[in-house]
Amino acid sequence: MGPARIAGLLRLVPSTVHRVLARYNLARLIHLDRATGQVIRRYERDRPGELVHVDIKKLGNIPDGGGHKVLGRQAGRKKRSGTGYSYLHTAVDDHSRLAYSEIHADERKETATGFWQRAQAFFSQAGITVERVLTDNGSCYRSRDWRDALAAAGIAHKRTRPYRPQTNGKVERFNRTLLDEWAYARPYRSEQERRDAFPAWLHTYNHHRGHTALKGQPPASRVPNLTGQYT
Repeated sequence: MGPARIAGLLRLVPSTVHRVLARYNLARLIHLDRATGQVIRRYERDRPGELVHVDIKKLGNIPDGGGHKVLGRQAGRKKRSGTGYSYLHTAVDDHSRLAYSEIHADERKETATGFWQRAQAFFSQAGITVERVLTDNGSCYRSRDWRDALAAAGIAHKRTRPYRPQTNGKVERFNRTLLDEWAYARPYRSEQERRDAFPAWLHTYNHHRGHTALKGQPPASRVPNLTGQYT
């Protein structure tokens, strides 16, 4: 519990409880695993390719003419029905935070496996040899197709513990960033308009956007062979 809830139980002022917690150097809630109360251990691999985080983010499609950000919430809800979903398949290198991402219509095993083969080629062109891949326990990542694709390339497959998405934190953080800075950054008037903006945003993320975990430098600063264009 945080200072406000503790203060309510003890009938104290939240600011007083906060000062006491800070005095004893107790961890902030954002630094804890809510399920266990244990401090989340942050880590970073020593070199590119040592570990690549892979995940799929599901997004509701934007209807033609725009959704609630363009038309207002009530009108936007009426138009949203039946627009379907997009699935962003993403791979993020643990050391450099270099990201490769594609938008697809599903999360089937064939789609996920094909995505990974292209992602691996992208990392290879950047001079990165992938050694391990970390995913959740989704069905596409438990398939024979996925297993065989990694095995053929000599890549070890690691899975997160059930109900612990923070274990795959690098790609989870990337997903939050793309929601804020691309998917919901402005009122798009169609799904195609939003998709058309994605390659430029991803290029900016990899080559120009300062990353807080990289001391304000972009992922390209840690990838010496990364080309100047993203396709």
